[in-house]
Amino acid sequence: MTAPVERRVRVAAIQAEPVWNDLQGGVNKVISLLDDVGKEGANVVGFPEVFIPGYPWSIFTATPLDNAPFMEEYFHNSLAVDSDEMRRIQAAVKENGTFCVLGFSERYQGSLYISQVRNIPVFINTDGQIVHHRRKTKPTHVERAYWGTGEGDSLKCVVDSPFGRIGALNCWEHTQPLLRYYEYQQDVDIHVASWPVLWDRPESVGSRWPYFITGDMSSRLSQVMAFEGACFVLVCTQVMSEENFDKNKPIATMPSDKEGILYANVDVNDKLRAKQWLDVVGHYSRPDLLSLRVNTHPSKPVFFAEEPGK
Repeated sequence: MTAPVERRVRVAAIQAEPVWNDLQGGVNKVISLLDDVGKEGANVVGFPEVFIPGYPWSIFTATPLDNAPFMEEYFHNSLAVDSDEMRRIQAAVKENGTFCVLGFSERYQGSLYISQVRNIPVFINTDGQIVHHRRKTKPTHVERAYWGTGEGDSLKCVVDSPFGRIGALNCWEHTQPLLRYYEYQQDVDIHVASWPVLWDRPESVGSRWPYFITGDMSSRLSQVMAFEGACFVLVCTQVMSEENFDKNKPIATMPSDKEGILYANVDVNDKLRAKQWLDVVGHYSRPDLLSLRVNTHPSKPVFFAEEPGK
């Protein structure tokens, strides 16, 4: 009889404060954290949503006119995929041998995108090469005034690695049942849930602050992902220190300011035990009754007509 073979992987979830609106400082901090997890022997590391250059909470608390100078600064401190800054991060990934899911605000021409080389989150492999780059398919609420949307090619959110099949989504992408379902169909082993800084409902605004914008709800959504997908989930989130509270103008409360890295040693094959009970895209599905249609075609603003005769 063949015994199950263990596939041990050491994972690391980053909980840290961004270097707010400072591209070079943010790159330096990412590299420093990569060095830290490399020394601890981590195989896979996940970063929060838009860790570079931080989540701009002022978009919710200031008018577009009042917030314009802040967001202009934010634009110039966002990270381009094809840039010297990204190449520095790739070199650090290669040096530390850790598969990295990095959430960042992507600057592309005149627009911003919540990206991952994973916010997008961007995926970077252990050779220091970008193996997948995706953008948040639907920015949340007022985010849509500042960031563009990901297209059909961003529906792919799982890639192969030496440490298993690594997936990632940003923030409220976890509320989209069909997007989660399509990730399960991609056979995810380890999922990176990238979140901005969130906190408990502040007393100063009482019931006007909805429960669904809290750290507790973010954790519950991430747990749903783990249960439905029978996968390991890393919850990666930003924090905010008191000294940066006024600069970001979130709300009248102090969120968590405790940085840390959570490590865990997991056996990727444990998901097969869970799927004996629940495989929502396998034996516990009814495709004859309910199925998902997926369009992975990337829409583009400009298409070139073929030359005559071709």
